[in-house]
Amino acid sequence: MKMKEKIEEFIKSKKIIPMFFIIISILFAIPSMRYLLENRTIGNFNEYYKFCLDDTNRVEQTILYILILTILIVFYFLIVKNREKLFKNKKQIYIYIAIISLIFVIVVPFLSSDVFYYLGVGRLDSKYGQNPYYVTIHDFVENGDNSKYLEQDTVLANGYENYWSNTTVVYGPIWTLICKIVAGISFGNIDIALLVLKLLNVVIHLLNCYLIYKLTGKKLFLLLYGLNPYMFIEGIANVHNDIYVVTCILASLYFLLKRKNIIISIVFLALATAIKYFAILLLPFIIIYYFRDKKPLERLKNCFLYGMLFIFIVAITYLLYVQDIQVLGGIMTQQEKFAKNFYIILMEYFDIPNLIANVNGVCLGLFIVIYFFTCLTLLYKKQIHFREEMRKAEYFLIAFLFLLITNFQPWYIMWLFPLMMWQKKEIIQFAMQIALISQFANCVFLLNGEGWRNGTPFTFFMVLGTLGTVLKVHWGRKNKRILGEFRSY
Repeated sequence: MKMKEKIEEFIKSKKIIPMFFIIISILFAIPSMRYLLENRTIGNFNEYYKFCLDDTNRVEQTILYILILTILIVFYFLIVKNREKLFKNKKQIYIYIAIISLIFVIVVPFLSSDVFYYLGVGRLDSKYGQNPYYVTIHDFVENGDNSKYLEQDTVLANGYENYWSNTTVVYGPIWTLICKIVAGISFGNIDIALLVLKLLNVVIHLLNCYLIYKLTGKKLFLLLYGLNPYMFIEGIANVHNDIYVVTCILASLYFLLKRKNIIISIVFLALATAIKYFAILLLPFIIIYYFRDKKPLERLKNCFLYGMLFIFIVAITYLLYVQDIQVLGGIMTQQEKFAKNFYIILMEYFDIPNLIANVNGVCLGLFIVIYFFTCLTLLYKKQIHFREEMRKAEYFLIAFLFLLITNFQPWYIMWLFPLMMWQKKEIIQFAMQIALISQFANCVFLLNGEGWRNGTPFTFFMVLGTLGTVLKVHWGRKNKRILGEFRSY
């Protein structure tokens, strides 16, 4: 066979698609590679929300970002669509995901600076013996002559320069412990610390892929999650801790469904809650489902017993740092900030006293009432089906995410992924598309830099994208119904 014919056959087989996905991923990483080669360290990187190209203006960088991201998403969907032809088995998929993940390790966290705060807090804890739930990085450095440590400890220095440096830890102790370990083995070098944490996130990402496949046995969900550009950007490039919550929730569901072990399932859900507290919303669904064959009174009794076990495990993790109730102050700190959702629109355009507090209070009240009666109904339900209950749980996560959180961030959409496998097709499309839309919405910040007012155009972009997604799904269903009626006619 001639070379030309081999090439034509290769193209027709569609195996060229994964190759192009790798090439586009490398293109996405080139600005970061260039920055690192020129500066030799990430320590001086302070241009968050900039695509790492110092010799081009923000408009050009944003256009480049949009172009590369768009092509990446196109090939992502092509791979998902042609998965059966492209991959013979799950091992090939794992290897391919690992290759792409390692490419994104090179990408500097250009859309978020949070990782430097995480590592700074870890260094504050591991090296200097300070309790980060009571002492901020800023207070420690400004106290006495502690500023001398900034010259030799670039992990602490980058944490000190961060926006959150004047804030005590806002996350649970499991995440703080992970940061402590990573920062502790970094020798105070921010490049080592960031590399170790990124590689750890790659391992966590692959573990999530493994758990998803074990739960579903389908390449579709493995690729939808594992090759998602959103996950590569937010989970690996920007190194957000939500990916660890996904791991714990998936592990909890795995031990519930595959191992039939409620205790280990509760342990993992408690660990998820000890990173970010929203995971507690899944607790009643897991316990009641496991005891679905019991009578309502027995279900209630087990909810109490295993609920106490859950609280006990979470409490143990807090014993690592607790001195008084202030250890929970970080939860309120998050809710006192406003970013990237409809609350910031209310704040900017409606000068009405207590408007935000009242709206948030009403949303919270409705949420609690509906959630309580849903759990109460579940106690007395005769037939309990896991898929149906996970769909309800996903609706609560969506409501919590978009209606209750005042400090919404794009990487929070990751919370919807662990329950994705049991959702209707429309909700799966919604979660996947909204996650990707959020990356385009970030263009507002690439253009204008970081600033709370940019949250308003970001939110408008997200709202329009959401409406477009909903309408697309609606019209798609309507057209299918019409086509079905036409064919039957």
